[in-house]
Amino acid sequence: MTDTALDLDLCAQEPIHIPEAIQPHGFVMVLDRADLTIRRVGGDIEGLAGVEDWQGAPVSDVLGAAVADSLREMAAAGLTGHVARWRSLSRLHYDVTTHGVGDFHIVEVEQSSQEAFLGVDLLGRLDRAGAAFERAASIKSLCENAAREFRRLTGFDRVMIYRFLDDESGVVLAEDGSPELPSYMNHHFPGADIPRQARALYVRNLVRAIPDVRYEPQPLRPAADEALDMSDCALRSVSPIHLQYLRNMDVGASASVSIVKDGELWGLVACHSARPQLMTHEVRVAAASMARNLSRQIKSREEAEIYRERLRLRGLEDELVARLPFSEPLHRPLGRHLSRVVQLLDADGAVVLRGDQIASYGSCPPQEALPDLARWAAGRGRVEPLVTDRLPELYPAAADWASGASGMLAFTVTTEEPFVLMWFRAEQIETVRWAGNPHEAVKHGPSGELTPRASFDAWAETVRGRARRWTAAQIESATRLRQSIFELRSARQLRRLNDTLHETVADKDTLLKQQDFLLREVNHRIQNSLQLVSSFLALQVREHREEVAVAAALEEARRRIKAVGLVHNRLYRADQFETLDLSRYLRELGDELIESMGADWGRQVQMTLAPVSIQTTRAVSLGLVLTELVINVQKYAYGGGAGPVWISLEEDRDRLRLIVADQGEGQAKGAPQGGGFGSRMIDSLVKQLEGRIEHLPNEPGLRIVVTAPIQPTSSS
Repeated sequence: MTDTALDLDLCAQEPIHIPEAIQPHGFVMVLDRADLTIRRVGGDIEGLAGVEDWQGAPVSDVLGAAVADSLREMAAAGLTGHVARWRSLSRLHYDVTTHGVGDFHIVEVEQSSQEAFLGVDLLGRLDRAGAAFERAASIKSLCENAAREFRRLTGFDRVMIYRFLDDESGVVLAEDGSPELPSYMNHHFPGADIPRQARALYVRNLVRAIPDVRYEPQPLRPAADEALDMSDCALRSVSPIHLQYLRNMDVGASASVSIVKDGELWGLVACHSARPQLMTHEVRVAAASMARNLSRQIKSREEAEIYRERLRLRGLEDELVARLPFSEPLHRPLGRHLSRVVQLLDADGAVVLRGDQIASYGSCPPQEALPDLARWAAGRGRVEPLVTDRLPELYPAAADWASGASGMLAFTVTTEEPFVLMWFRAEQIETVRWAGNPHEAVKHGPSGELTPRASFDAWAETVRGRARRWTAAQIESATRLRQSIFELRSARQLRRLNDTLHETVADKDTLLKQQDFLLREVNHRIQNSLQLVSSFLALQVREHREEVAVAAALEEARRRIKAVGLVHNRLYRADQFETLDLSRYLRELGDELIESMGADWGRQVQMTLAPVSIQTTRAVSLGLVLTELVINVQKYAYGGGAGPVWISLEEDRDRLRLIVADQGEGQAKGAPQGGGFGSRMIDSLVKQLEGRIEHLPNEPGLRIVVTAPIQPTSSS
């Protein structure tokens, strides 16, 4: 491990959250959670509150009964934040805030602005800032507006919008400042300037203020065996390394406002003044609100840019894939259209390599270097695409031709040959301006202790062997193209398999057609046979017309046969035999029944049938049930005459309801009481359908409801 890495690790281990001291522009009280009595203090509580014997005393002895009551109410409700304003012995105003830590309540009393709360004026500033953020056309202009608005809000001499980069360094995107302080616009700062544990606290606490970088820390009293976690304390003393860092920058006061996007630290609003400057509680609250608004605007603009880029890439992908035919191996059309492959990812060159066949376009490595590079890429990018903007660091041989290919994105189609598609970006020589030498970001002092760098003079560094970075949208596009190529290869393999199986499938189709023909023929013949039986019964009815009972019985039998025959008629005309549309079947059956009942009934019957797909065997049973119910209405409801009849079919989730209703005499005289042949048949059919039948009053008349599952249960 290098000395620099060791230094950074030591920085990251500094316990900045437990300094056991505070800044002197207020005081802190550590209260027992149970009774809110004082256990420890930090700062000049004696001078500000005039209380000497504070240990074990109730908090009301220091802050007064009214503030103590408010504090007690907040503690009981588990609330944190601002409690009240308090006036010290010197008649200065202080803000009182609280939060909980383990078994303690921390009460912070920090100097206020000595003015009334900003109120409407503060809201007006936030509103104007929000409007300025919304008007920004780009992230750059958004950051420029933010630097101006944060400076107006805080009053600091210089405000910088500082963004973290992927390598943990940062760059100043925007700045608004007084000429008294030097400008750091576009300057880079090394990652060591803000260690990892400091970044974690920036996410946890959006605003951090140091009113005077030359303050003397005020220790917590009395000393404790276990250090107090002061992560959420606004008055928490900061790292002495950081204080020296600020003094080396000739800064008198500092404040940092975190820009947190999706839970990650996107950047900072860094505020500096040449002289000490207080940042009060209400200004910090306003700054936090403004920072949240800024992060939302940054997120929306970044997402909009990514969305537009993804749409553009989708169109290019579709055009490229459309040019890859099924008729030849995929590496050949890819090689013919390499100019479009290059355009897809905004690359400088591209190569498609399959075995010993190579096609290239644009700025690429030498031809003789490509086979070894492809084998290396195939070993690295078997699952996800291989992506780098610093190819010489990963593949040392690339240093010889870095000017033409310092960036590479590649994916492997197959590893056996191999079959690899590679994009390249040429070297982009960049001069990076640093605020001081980044290689001296952390140093050791005379006694071996860590010290911050002392120089922030502009220091230029020429960066070689790097290319433009591949964006997330471009990497996604390459991944989708790889998937499309996989799908095309699979489709070609399936097509060959389909050609092989075609004859077998054709034979099976012939057999199925023969089976279908036989089934239709059987149904046709059964339907004809039933029609013949129905005709015989009609002749028998005419011969026995004088014998009313016999004629009626024969007519009922004919109708029942007709109901079964209609199913076979529908099956003969249908494309499949397992199911049919019950509503169409019942309507045809109903029309047949009405026709046989005579013209007087035809004007009285109304049918409302919902489409229900049902098994053929169940349709026959329901058809017979409907036939019997209509026969009963004709015979008993209106004393032999015609009257209104309503036939309905309804679907309710997995069940159906068949309803036959009239306005006749209800359970009329002469109607069978469950013992007639028709009634017994209805009961038997409904039981087979696993349903139930209900005879309900229709006021007037009778309403018969048959309810049954559309599909038979598994136990049936």
